[in-house]
Amino acid sequence: MNTKKITIALLDMYDGVPNQGMRCIIDIISRFEPIVDFKIFDVRGKCELPDIKKYDIYISTGGPGNPLEGDGTWDVNYYAFIDSLTKWNTENEVKKHVLFICHSFQMACKHFGLAEITKRNDTSFGVMTMHKTKDGMNDPLFQELADPFYAIDSRDYQVVQPNLNVFKKKGATIISLEKIRDHVQYERAIMAVRFTDYFVGTQFHPEADPISFIAHLRNKEAKDKIRAMKGKRKFRNMLEELLDDDKIYKTNETLIPNFLRTAINDLIKTKKTMSN
Repeated sequence: MNTKKITIALLDMYDGVPNQGMRCIIDIISRFEPIVDFKIFDVRGKCELPDIKKYDIYISTGGPGNPLEGDGTWDVNYYAFIDSLTKWNTENEVKKHVLFICHSFQMACKHFGLAEITKRNDTSFGVMTMHKTKDGMNDPLFQELADPFYAIDSRDYQVVQPNLNVFKKKGATIISLEKIRDHVQYERAIMAVRFTDYFVGTQFHPEADPISFIAHLRNKEAKDKIRAMKGKRKFRNMLEELLDDDKIYKTNETLIPNFLRTAINDLIKTKKTMSN
């Protein structure tokens, strides 16, 4: 690996499940070539984790299953790894930047004690509106995204009941919430958190693009399940939203690139300052 490049560790949390999300993330990272290199680590399948001295930026993916459960090995090692990154950032001038997505986001919220993780009453899946909070309005992750913006949501679990005392103590902020649902009494789930200046996470899938979603719908069982869940009219509307340049395309082209640009600029600036 070229040590002159910015190095990215892609933490695969899909547990061996073939997933279009990985293709999408790799596609986004490739937009930053030739200034970055990346390597994939199979966290849940092979308990692989990177040497933090060798990588600058970390993206921890979504994945299937219950975020409250592990096998007692990979999950324990994963949490210890997150702690080591936190410790690194308190002790070193050159910081490590981390983006947690969906399953990883839920695990991070649990690990930092910020909120409760509960099973949803039903599955949330499809094109959904994401609302910025007051803190989210100025967060660099959402720069150039409207309020609300649109993203692919796919989850059976949710992050709710934030412990605001812990948020304050850790300097974390909620930067996005799910849509307001006046017709039900459920609490709005947390959709994104700024854990620190260098750690951020989203409940939704910012990497998703229309191609990946349509590929998923080629599976008849998946298509029938979504149609039954949403009804024919909402299913048809969702397909139309997929092709809207200001919705899924916009988020795919904006959010993770914002994260990477922020991280890369910070790393370059810090290393330049240290070399002077």
